[in-house]
Amino acid sequence: MTMTFDGMWSAIAPIGREASTGGYRRYAWTPQDAMMREWFAGEASRRGLDLVVDLAGNQWAWWGDPDAAVASGRPGLVIGSHLDSVPDGGAFDGPLGVVSALAVVDTLKAKDFLPSRPIAVVNFVDEEGARFGIACAGSRLITGKLDPDTARGLRDADGVTMAEAMGAAGHPVEHVGPDGETVARIGAFVELHVEQGRGLIELGRPVAVGSVIRPHGRWRIDLDGQANHAGTTRLKDRRDPMLDLASVIQAARAAASAQGCVATVGKVRVEPNGVNAIPSRVTAWLDARGPGEAEVRAVVESVGVRSGGLAVQESWTPETVFDVPLADRLSALLDNAPMLATAAGHDAGVLATAGVSAGMLFVRNPTGISHSPVEFAERQDCLSGIEALTAVTEELAR
Repeated sequence: MTMTFDGMWSAIAPIGREASTGGYRRYAWTPQDAMMREWFAGEASRRGLDLVVDLAGNQWAWWGDPDAAVASGRPGLVIGSHLDSVPDGGAFDGPLGVVSALAVVDTLKAKDFLPSRPIAVVNFVDEEGARFGIACAGSRLITGKLDPDTARGLRDADGVTMAEAMGAAGHPVEHVGPDGETVARIGAFVELHVEQGRGLIELGRPVAVGSVIRPHGRWRIDLDGQANHAGTTRLKDRRDPMLDLASVIQAARAAASAQGCVATVGKVRVEPNGVNAIPSRVTAWLDARGPGEAEVRAVVESVGVRSGGLAVQESWTPETVFDVPLADRLSALLDNAPMLATAAGHDAGVLATAGVSAGMLFVRNPTGISHSPVEFAERQDCLSGIEALTAVTEELAR
């Protein structure tokens, strides 16, 4: 298992890595994404797994016949995660789950384990939403949570639509949408992921079981002003939307603090974006998450009041409780591993809301930082995660 993990990790380490920051830029349907998908296909082939690409572009590497399993009433067990990244993201967010899942297959095959149900390793496409703005696009599409026409029309910062990007990457776009056949093959899904906070540091444990994903969403805020000369326009004559943006950011922080939430303005588009020009328009995106829907909505409402208009919701994920019997079973299998809630979205959460029995395992991150080049996991903790996922997979596919 150790050599398998190290070899795979070394193979993908250079792909999409920015020399200037050490972070990764593996956006959906880009050349870097294609290299990761090609690597995944190669790993599936080396293990004798059958590679299937669904209508949304998610990759499934099957050990066994999933359709025969559906016909018999015991659909497959799926493990895996995603391979794309946020801008200058860390190495572990997503890829750790895919590499670990492949290592689990190696471990089980080495011990001549014969699963009673098919096992698949999945690579979900466009989990981060870094290019087109909608997180978990691949899982949302196949479960019907994302309208296919809306998805095809999404544009990146260069104006390229998702449909155009998919087509350029060689994926057919005309049938993109809900994929009931693929979803029916999933009897259970367990996603291993690096923790994106400090929970396991404080617990002093290498692995935890996911219990719940807190509600979260993304909103677009459009702030209009008047373009003018930065040097000749008096302060009292200005209509500067950047000042409105500053108020929005402060309002989001204050409201989040009052409601026990978190709120972030992490993406901004300024027009015309000139150093010596007062902007004519600023568009900002608000990410808000919290313990309950009412609290998150209160934050957004407060921001809308301060911005002089309504924030336009672009995505929303309600509180997602993972399959409780499955979570309890996973914890018991792993020496009473602690339960851990998260405010980060995952494909496992999307599948759970679609009625799939889904669970998560988290691996300790000693930095407590994610979506950053300093995101990390100790090698021994990664191996502990693989051991845990192996035990879970063997039990659920016995």
